[in-house]
Amino acid sequence: MNGSHDEDSTHVRTRSRTASRVAVVQALFQIEQGGDTPEAVIQQFLRHRLMVTPASDQGAEYEDGRVPEADIRLFEQVARSAVARREQIDALIVDVLPASWPVGRLDPVLRALLRAAGGELAVVGGVPTRVIINEYLDIAHGFFSGDEPKMVNGVLDTMARRLRATDNTQDSAPDEAPQEAHGAEEGA
Repeated sequence: MNGSHDEDSTHVRTRSRTASRVAVVQALFQIEQGGDTPEAVIQQFLRHRLMVTPASDQGAEYEDGRVPEADIRLFEQVARSAVARREQIDALIVDVLPASWPVGRLDPVLRALLRAAGGELAVVGGVPTRVIINEYLDIAHGFFSGDEPKMVNGVLDTMARRLRATDNTQDSAPDEAPQEAHGAEEGA
């Protein structure tokens, strides 16, 4: 075996997890903007955007409102965690942001992104902190071209320290600040 199959399966797995995180951001945005119940939106995403059957998969792209190759289990876990912990996550965001910059003043996509990342960071065990932060930095770069990704990096670093303070198994060096690396889905 030449290893190319292993590299391909790792790349597909990484893309599926990133796609799931993008879908969570979209779902949280829709929950807030549309006023639908969180469970209704999550079910809508599961039925119509994520569950792409092989026959209908051809041509299914993000532009069509679908999220191809998404990791369904990760989507459900993060979306439900973000919804269940929204008050806790928003309180952390408020603590991190300057008093002159309330959560309601954030761009709605940025707010959804921070809530999604907070929901994933709040889940004890599993994906390492640095991987989560790097993934959401990549997503931030996809949505924003200004200083927003830098702000996301700082907010998520602080949120991670607070949410995972007692869970030292997440990283080998918890005091080290995350770097803006892209596509680092190692160990996830």
